[in-house]
Amino acid sequence: MLAYRGAEPVHAAHFLAEAHALAAALPPGRHIINVCTDRYRFAVGVAAALLAGKVSLLPPSHTPEVVRHLQAFAPDVFCLTDSADCPIDLPQVQFGSLAVGASAWAVPSLAAETLVAHVFTSGSTGVPVPHPKTWGRLAQCVRDGARQLGLPAGTALLATVPPQHMYGFESSVLLPLLAGAALVAERPFYPADVALALSALPRPRALVSTPIHLRALLALPQVLPAADLLLCATAPLDAELAREAESRFGAPLMEIYGSTETGQLATRRTASERPWRLLPGVSLSLESGRAWARGGHLEQPTPLCDELEMLPDGRFHLQGRLADVVNIAGKRSSLAYLTHQLLAIEGVRDGAFFLPEHTAPGQTGVTRLAAAVVAPGLAASALLAALRERIDPVFLPRPLLLLEHLPRNSTGKLPQEALRALTAPRPGP
Repeated sequence: MLAYRGAEPVHAAHFLAEAHALAAALPPGRHIINVCTDRYRFAVGVAAALLAGKVSLLPPSHTPEVVRHLQAFAPDVFCLTDSADCPIDLPQVQFGSLAVGASAWAVPSLAAETLVAHVFTSGSTGVPVPHPKTWGRLAQCVRDGARQLGLPAGTALLATVPPQHMYGFESSVLLPLLAGAALVAERPFYPADVALALSALPRPRALVSTPIHLRALLALPQVLPAADLLLCATAPLDAELAREAESRFGAPLMEIYGSTETGQLATRRTASERPWRLLPGVSLSLESGRAWARGGHLEQPTPLCDELEMLPDGRFHLQGRLADVVNIAGKRSSLAYLTHQLLAIEGVRDGAFFLPEHTAPGQTGVTRLAAAVVAPGLAASALLAALRERIDPVFLPRPLLLLEHLPRNSTGKLPQEALRALTAPRPGP
């Protein structure tokens, strides 16, 4: 069993037949942006691109500016979509009905050096930076990760993250294709819909999610459906939240550490352990005060954007983002720590500290921090009073913004630009 659509099984032979049919219908351009929202169709698109000798482009967003940069990078790029009103200004291929027949099938053989995709980071100047991903390295990463995660054979993987994101690509698309799991086409959004979709799947079943999605699920009053494994990534997960998730779902929760540049690097069972365990063959080293990852599935030695504490047994502690440290009046803290204290206040559903203006990591002279919070029924004065009990007064946020929701993206992350826009000057009174 390779996939489920509406809880109906899809066999590998049908998947490959659709991939071959779509590959024959793709235009001649070598580069493809696959924006299919249906996870099964996205996977068919990835397979079709490989069969047709094309390379998938996975950018951090699909804004007109990003699309213009992708056209400069790959002038022959076209877009595969399953939406009738896709706004991307590129030549488009609609994923429609595919005529497939019954035939003998065999798993295609791909050379290890086959270029599968370029995944892009936003880059310090705003220009998307490509990172090539080859088939052999991706397969090694996913298979090593599956063994370390303890993924039961045949697990149905329901994901709340998009397949175009590196975490979603690895954990909800490549895991089924390479490690004997089954992908789930749907991507439910509301917590009640996630719980309903999970309960409709056969066992064993797993949920691929993020801290913000887990927090919303745990706010549901009803009994949550039993799972066999929970996977979480994209932001640090609180141990208390992990323990509650394990109790409510009756399943171990494994947190994944990685990045767009590296893919997954390490795992831990957050409810019961703090150190991270690296995937086989991956090693870390400190060079000029910065951690570098190399070996294993990595395409090349890669610098990390986090501060790590190496342990003698090869494991490590994650201390926070290098760009996360703030220095105010000679006192240092991190945005992650301050956000943790904000989220610990009773009645706070979501929140984050941020720098209202661009500031270099660790820069002195920062005069203020801002915070955005979702806390229905709590006044700003009550929140500030609670924060005074938890953090040094120099880090109290000014302004403190009370919102109905935070500007999170499709993976649950909070882009700094979106947060800073909340405090940007507006015309008029």
